[in-house]
Amino acid sequence: MALSNSRIEVAMSARRKASSPRRLWSCQDACSNSRTAETRNMPVPMVQITSSTREFRMLIIDTHAHIYSPDETKYPPIEKPLRPPGGKGSVVDLRKESAAAGVRAVCAIQTSTFYRFDNRYICDAAAANRGWVAGVCTLDPDGAGSPATLTRFVKEYGIRGMRSIPARDGHLDHPGVRALWKAAEAAGIVINVLVNRDKTAELDRMLGDFPGLRVVLDHCMNVKAGPDMDAIVADVVRLARRPNLHAKLTFLPTGSAAGFPCADMHAACLRIVDAFTPDRCVWGSDFPCELWCPKVTYEQHLRIFTEVLALDTRSREAILGGVARRLWFPKMEG
Repeated sequence: MALSNSRIEVAMSARRKASSPRRLWSCQDACSNSRTAETRNMPVPMVQITSSTREFRMLIIDTHAHIYSPDETKYPPIEKPLRPPGGKGSVVDLRKESAAAGVRAVCAIQTSTFYRFDNRYICDAAAANRGWVAGVCTLDPDGAGSPATLTRFVKEYGIRGMRSIPARDGHLDHPGVRALWKAAEAAGIVINVLVNRDKTAELDRMLGDFPGLRVVLDHCMNVKAGPDMDAIVADVVRLARRPNLHAKLTFLPTGSAAGFPCADMHAACLRIVDAFTPDRCVWGSDFPCELWCPKVTYEQHLRIFTEVLALDTRSREAILGGVARRLWFPKMEG
């Protein structure tokens, strides 16, 4: 995804035998129940079922999805919003696609290209689905009341992260951004920072000034195939020295000049994993893929990480779920 200040898969088919029922997700049950709720203009409820329906060996958490409400009266979009093809992108759609791929939980990122700083849908969806949705809001760094709003979102809606963007003057190292980071640290939530490589020095400075704040680098500064790829990767790797920074490996299909399996991005991805170690890397789908990474499907994006990339089992487990659970779902059982 290209950056602007207002915006910026392998289903695990192996199943294991269980001696006793476990609580896991069912796409069919989740969608049949949640679709009824959404037609009532309500956020979608969390749904769980027993392992007799479906069971997956590896914990998979999708750390990057955007959601769009079909109720544009209750949740009005901005003027000229960027729309997903066919209107796909609701919480129901997300649960259906992610559950079918064996994904247990999702981080829903505020869709700035549709709602800008209006976080009502992300807040309502997160509050209604705390078991499988971690809401990540986006607030205006130039707004004097934004830090207080962030604190309220965490307390009232269970928001677990904030996407941080540069201030209106173009700077990431800005008093308004710092105030939001301070509020996030006090609330114990995660910062997702969305910048390009021109903000490397500012981000490095901010990370040093907030060593106790957990930060995730969205899309790894938008790594993409082309003449600038090595320079972008080098800057991302340089930032790996900051132990509080984590790499979000969502850039393979968005940056690739080819389709699945996006082979031209594998070396860059593995270099970043090597620099950060798998214990500071996470995977995300870029849902809805039809809009954000049309070269691949949701399942293909996941399969790059479960089957294609040269990663050992422990690395896959960390990147696909272990790290995300630690950051956004620390109370998740199993």
